[in-house]
Amino acid sequence: MTVVNSHKAGFVNIVGNPNVGKSTLMNQLVGERISIATFKAQTTRHRIMGIVNTDDMQIVFSDTPGVLKPNYKLQESMLAFSESALQDADVLLYVTDVVENPEKNMDFLEKVQRMDTPILLLINKIDTLAENADRSGAPQAQLAAIVERWHTLLPKAEILPISAKNKFGTDMLLKRIKELLPESPAYFDKDQLTDKPARFFVSEIIREKILLFYDKEIPYSVEVSVEQFKEDDRHIHINAVIYVERDSQKGIIIGHQGVALKKVSTEARKSLEKFFGKPIFLEIFVKVDKDWRSSARELSHFGYNPE
Repeated sequence: MTVVNSHKAGFVNIVGNPNVGKSTLMNQLVGERISIATFKAQTTRHRIMGIVNTDDMQIVFSDTPGVLKPNYKLQESMLAFSESALQDADVLLYVTDVVENPEKNMDFLEKVQRMDTPILLLINKIDTLAENADRSGAPQAQLAAIVERWHTLLPKAEILPISAKNKFGTDMLLKRIKELLPESPAYFDKDQLTDKPARFFVSEIIREKILLFYDKEIPYSVEVSVEQFKEDDRHIHINAVIYVERDSQKGIIIGHQGVALKKVSTEARKSLEKFFGKPIFLEIFVKVDKDWRSSARELSHFGYNPE
């Protein structure tokens, strides 16, 4: 008699407020740099899947934008990505950190409270508790107070303290996820790492450099579109356009004698060569599109598909 080993598969969706470390956690769990992660809030704009495969399991992780109260159509679409993650999760990872007010964005949290899906509440950045120990008491006491407060708000959730940056608690988290996954065949091919095409990662890597190199409103007024992606055996040729909302922003992106844009292009090319594993020829242009953040047509063109 042949024994057939069971196979587990499911969608593990990561949600939470901005800047709590969701993208860093996603990259650690997947083992690849799928989501851009910076110190700035609202880095993630799309829902991005990263897939972990073993012989008997497939975990489809999903990183989502930080929950916020939308002020324009782009943010409405970002919130829709986060809310959609509550609908199809087999396991929900709700990420917070040691300084966040647990009652921030209660409208979203109330939707989480009503879920029957297994919820793992992750208190991230616990490595920073020791830095504040002298002012706020011992780290253990601080953590106990945070856990108690969250237990009151999400009594059905399992609470796990972690440090995604330092990989503390992530192995235990993966083990618990595996236990909670339902038995199911794989949803994607076993050699697939993500649901996004190559062009998506080009635009995200360029946008990451803009987040790192520019201040104030510039990173949030920018979108990147890949107009050409041609790959041969040895090289990849890429033409991309950075869209901004105002002429003054175009000038800032380009910089004096093009120095700022050259820096973005150089650093993006280096990251893209590491990502794709071959030489990159990259050309970046800057154009003004005054309505891109508030136009349903433009947002759909950029892949946000707002309702």
